[in-house]
Amino acid sequence: MVRTRFAPSPTGYLHLGGLRTALYTYLYARRMGGTFILRIEDTDQEREVPGAVEKIYRSMRLAGLEYDEGPDVGGDYGPYIQTQRRDIYPKYAKELVDRGGAYYCFCTKEHLDEARLEAEKKGETYKYDKHCLHLPKEEVERRLAAGEPHVIRQNVPLTGQAGFDDALYGHVTVDCGTLDDNVLIKADGLPTYNFANVVDDHLMGITHVMRGTEYLSSAPKYNLLYESFGWTPPIYVHLPVVMRDATRKLSKRYGDPSFEDLLDQGYLKEAIINFIALLGWSPRSEQEFFTIDELIEKFDLEGLNKSPSIFDTNKLRWFNAEYMRKLSPERFEELAKPWLSKALGPEKFDLHRLSELLHGRTEVLSDLPGMVAFLAGMPEFPTELYVHKKMKSDERIALTALKAMKPVLEGVAPWAEEALHEKLMAAIGESGMKNGQVLWPLRVAISGQASTPGGAIEIAYLLGREETLSRLDRSIAQLEGA
Repeated sequence: MVRTRFAPSPTGYLHLGGLRTALYTYLYARRMGGTFILRIEDTDQEREVPGAVEKIYRSMRLAGLEYDEGPDVGGDYGPYIQTQRRDIYPKYAKELVDRGGAYYCFCTKEHLDEARLEAEKKGETYKYDKHCLHLPKEEVERRLAAGEPHVIRQNVPLTGQAGFDDALYGHVTVDCGTLDDNVLIKADGLPTYNFANVVDDHLMGITHVMRGTEYLSSAPKYNLLYESFGWTPPIYVHLPVVMRDATRKLSKRYGDPSFEDLLDQGYLKEAIINFIALLGWSPRSEQEFFTIDELIEKFDLEGLNKSPSIFDTNKLRWFNAEYMRKLSPERFEELAKPWLSKALGPEKFDLHRLSELLHGRTEVLSDLPGMVAFLAGMPEFPTELYVHKKMKSDERIALTALKAMKPVLEGVAPWAEEALHEKLMAAIGESGMKNGQVLWPLRVAISGQASTPGGAIEIAYLLGREETLSRLDRSIAQLEGA
């Protein structure tokens, strides 16, 4: 029975690399008919951000990554928050000490800082010198009984090799002499990540561990712990990092967006998930667009890549635009209206018609305010905007066309799109001018834009009679004074 887990630390938002790990872990569990678990690894209390746990829950829900077991849904292997499991770890640490895989260390921070400084002066990488490993048992028991501050360290062999098997990288080995005796239980009694994740993965029956390649160097130490306990290690899958460009990882510190940032910017959840799935995994086909069910059906470990992936915002926009076009008109309107209402006011314009005009032109919802800003206020624009070779229009022709259409527009009643179309097209036919020679300058005159959602007739309808005629008068005056 496959059991996977996503185990974030509550240090803030769910970054996109974390989302990808969660997604792959979820997809593999679902593909294999297994169990997907959420575990909160909060033993580093100094780095915990207030409210971050709730942010993780919310992000997982928004992404549609429903977990079978977790802190807020329960399960048979709880608690699923590590600080709530703090009474579990000392028992296993003590067992590890008895097995010779760990030892008590009473060295003070000052002593360790001094030793580290000495190593730096020599240009050496600092490693703990196993000083406390050799303390007599009686002395250890006396100091423990006296309540002397201490930690528990892993006892890494000085010689030989430690290794592990990875689904992507094969068998990886390192010399034990290069590994440090890391702390397993801190002085405050809480475990470090190095210890807690091993104990919890074993006790929760985790069969597959997916995490970033930054943990590759630590995995041999984890396997030494498994060996010391006599436990079977899980199958490791170390995922390459997601890069912002060829030289830098994605990082909130540099302004790179989180998953919720992208949602707030108007990207669709389905587009983000589809895009993220392809950052490090290939379906080995030409298919690019996947529903979540299709991803579950196709996802496998063989399709994972070792190379880092570049988070290309332009590619994400393209994905999102394709998803936007596939939305039903009703769904697009539902998503667009909050953005349009905020930009224009909720009742001033026909937002239903505006949504129809914007649907095929929208890449990201956050583009909408900029696309309709001209409706809220007439922008300044140069008269050169009337020049259009294809429409055979220039300032002189534009002025003639606008003056000819002004009385036509004044006579339109009711002010409806159909009536506007009928009156304007009839008047253009009678004028002897081409459609483009009238409709192009009319759109420019009432919008101040070369490109708008909809043409002159649709824009005039949306603006209403009073605003359309007012803008037309200003544009005629501008041309006459040019």
